[in-house]
Amino acid sequence: MFLTCMETVTKELVSWMRGHESSVFSISVHASGRYAITTSSDTAQLWDLDTFQRKRKLNILQSVGIQKVFFLPLSNTILSCFKDNSIFAWECDTLSCRYQLPAPPESSSILYKVFAVTRDGRILAAGGKSNHLHLWCLEAKQLFRIIQMPTKVRAIRHLEFLPDSFDAGSNQVLGVLSQDGIMRFVNIQTCKLLFEIGSLDEGISSSVISPHGRYIASIMENGSLNIYSVQALTQEINKPPPPLVKVIEDLPKSKLNSGGLKIKVTTGRVQRPAKSRENKIQTRILKQDLAGSFENKENELSDGLNKKRLQVLLKGYGEYPMKYRMFIWRSLLQLPENHTAFSSLEDKGVHVAFLNLQKKYPIKSGKLLRVLQRTLSALAHWSAIFSDTPYLPLLAFPFVKLFQNNQLICFEVVATLIINWCQHWFEYFPNPPINILSMIENVLAFHDKDLLQHFIDHDITSQLYAWPLLETVFSEVLTREEWLKLFDNVFSNHPSFLLMTVVAYNICSRAPLLNCSLKDDFEYFFHHRNNLDISVVIREVYHLMDTTPTDIHPNSMLHVFVALTKGQYPVFNQYPKFIVDYQTQERERIRIDELDYLRERQMVEDMQAEVDQQRVEDEAWYQKQELLRKAEETRRELLLQEEEKMIQQRQRLASVKRELKVKEMHLQDATRRRFLKLQQDQREMELRRLDDEIERKNLIRNQEAVAKEMREDANAFRRKVDLEEHMFHKLIETDQTQNQKTQELIEENLAKAEQACLNADWRIQALHKQRCDDLQRNQCYQEVARLLRENRRKETEVLDAMMGEEAKKWEEAKEKDFHLKSEKKASALADASRKWFLEKEINDALEHAEHLYSKAVPSYPNGQVASSGAPRTSQLDDISEMDSSTCISLNQRRIQWDTMERDLVERVRNLRQRLTVQARNRRQPPHLLATQRA
Repeated sequence: MFLTCMETVTKELVSWMRGHESSVFSISVHASGRYAITTSSDTAQLWDLDTFQRKRKLNILQSVGIQKVFFLPLSNTILSCFKDNSIFAWECDTLSCRYQLPAPPESSSILYKVFAVTRDGRILAAGGKSNHLHLWCLEAKQLFRIIQMPTKVRAIRHLEFLPDSFDAGSNQVLGVLSQDGIMRFVNIQTCKLLFEIGSLDEGISSSVISPHGRYIASIMENGSLNIYSVQALTQEINKPPPPLVKVIEDLPKSKLNSGGLKIKVTTGRVQRPAKSRENKIQTRILKQDLAGSFENKENELSDGLNKKRLQVLLKGYGEYPMKYRMFIWRSLLQLPENHTAFSSLEDKGVHVAFLNLQKKYPIKSGKLLRVLQRTLSALAHWSAIFSDTPYLPLLAFPFVKLFQNNQLICFEVVATLIINWCQHWFEYFPNPPINILSMIENVLAFHDKDLLQHFIDHDITSQLYAWPLLETVFSEVLTREEWLKLFDNVFSNHPSFLLMTVVAYNICSRAPLLNCSLKDDFEYFFHHRNNLDISVVIREVYHLMDTTPTDIHPNSMLHVFVALTKGQYPVFNQYPKFIVDYQTQERERIRIDELDYLRERQMVEDMQAEVDQQRVEDEAWYQKQELLRKAEETRRELLLQEEEKMIQQRQRLASVKRELKVKEMHLQDATRRRFLKLQQDQREMELRRLDDEIERKNLIRNQEAVAKEMREDANAFRRKVDLEEHMFHKLIETDQTQNQKTQELIEENLAKAEQACLNADWRIQALHKQRCDDLQRNQCYQEVARLLRENRRKETEVLDAMMGEEAKKWEEAKEKDFHLKSEKKASALADASRKWFLEKEINDALEHAEHLYSKAVPSYPNGQVASSGAPRTSQLDDISEMDSSTCISLNQRRIQWDTMERDLVERVRNLRQRLTVQARNRRQPPHLLATQRA
């Protein structure tokens, strides 16, 4: 196994690091970036990242196994954790063992699988296949707490501390990823569950927290990547503690003697997420009753802060603590944090006015440029004037750089600054605010007339000594620390404080300004940093705020601080709308003209490209023609050379031909002699062939005589056979003459039958829909006829039995009368062939059945008498009624009927063949013969 080290910028391979025999599952890098530890299941190796050489290798027994080896943060210690729960600490430089953690108590012993260390390297958290967490104090080298997770947690897969901005690295919130895919964040001091991410349906596979603790990136079990905002998950993690100083306000003198005033003393405590319960500081806060609250509400801020108290603290220290500055600013500006309203502005995307912001304001940091672009776009979507304000990027940039990780706060800080500290700036848009600059000039004239006169003498207006400071909010002339200190005071005072700062900056810089005489020097001075103490400037601002007369004081011309409204941002329309609309229209017109110009330029470029392409093609064609011409000349020269070679070859060929001619003459002479000899041989062979032909013809003549004799014998035999056949036919005709009457009668009946079959075929084709019923009835009739033939011998005996059962059958006949009538109607529609066939089949039984019917006539209930002249179909029906047992058996023997039907069809086919043979003998069709005889 080997490791590869890549350069992140150039993406090039730097080095290979070989040495592991099994897969590496852990890499830990020292805080200095010089060393790295790679860990596999059987060994851990220490690498020098400057030379990519291995310094040391930790080999252990295979039965023990390594769980994890890593550097402790902010230290030079290596911590090695083994599968037998032993934990050793090693010195990085000498690799000497510093200490070993004792074994945990047997009652809470678990096999450690995962580990996590706080950012200050003081607390080690260990967990495994259990719902218990062990917290080790690495300074005291002892187990100081065991945390039992909820019962739903059976195993711990990952541990990671959540960084906190206010805990100085002693992280108190631990993220615990369990086997159910849910990552729970608990406070290791209070053992309280703060929040959790993931769910049973959407579990987390692995998770990592950003270095500043603002975001949590999790890879889900379904393969997706989720980014969680810690600030959105909880409001308590990064919330700074309340101030330690609590001020007791005196009551107004008019209410000092009021007997109804009550003061309740309550005990409060300062909540510090980074401190333990034992270190929490308890203070006493004196709160007045609601009925006695006479404090000025304007000074009451959110989160329990008071503006006047903050001003006292600011005057005492000159600035706010760096740790709490952002929190105090948010409280002073009373930011509403309208997430929904800001999201709607942000969703509109980058404003068209700031699409090419990087061209005018190139910023090295891509992230900072994107945040600036989004903030300016949100301001432009909020109010149309900000899309045309040229100095807006300069005004917003320091705040964007300060709040680049929280764009909502950045937008609201800039918007609050514009509404309050930029009052009346846009009344003379697009020109600088003359009214504001006039206020500054009046104050400067009152406090330092000499400096103002110096500006006037050198034609320096307020647009040069005041406006550059305002439009950049002093970010160009101050360092970061000076700028933060200045705006601690700006945000804590009236909006006129910023204008007084401009005057104070000029007054404090009067010495170098009085020495300037060139306009370029003045411009350079107000656009670059100068050797000036910002504390002196701030003290001068307070002095100007207190000593400036009311009639020229900006305080009387500017409104007091107004915070942004909650829910939705206020409408900002303090500017000449017609100018902005005109500029918007002009910008749109210019944009359209620019698009037209770009389109025309693109067309011209396309045409020019086509012309260039055509010119290139023409040049290529001319070059090709020149090459072809040169090639043609070359080939002509080659042809001339080839012709010369051909002439020489022809000369050589002529000489060769002459030589060949002589040889050919010799060969022809030899050939002639051979040919003469060959002709002589052929004539001899021809003579021999003629002799053989004469012999063969003699043989053929003998064979013809024999064949003639055989033909004569065959002809005599054939005449004999013909005579015998003639006598045989004459014998047959004599026999036929003797039986002519009988034969004619048979032939007539057969012709009629054939004609009837033909007619039946024709009618069957016409009545195709009735074919199935006809076939079924035909089968029934055939079966009945067959049964009648079989039962002729038994009719006499059956008659006696039928007479006894006749009464019952007539009762059944009444029920089936309707069915029999329908069958009779259907039978009447049968074609003549079937009737003829049935009549032929029952002709033999008619004579025998007539005297039986005559016996049964008196017993008919309706007085009907069966006559011999009745239709044969009726007689057939009566016969079928007489034999009820036979009718019942018909339904039981349908399979036998199919066999009998095939036999009957075969018999009819044989009969047709016989008729056809007889008709052929008479050389007449059967139907014509039947017609003549009829």
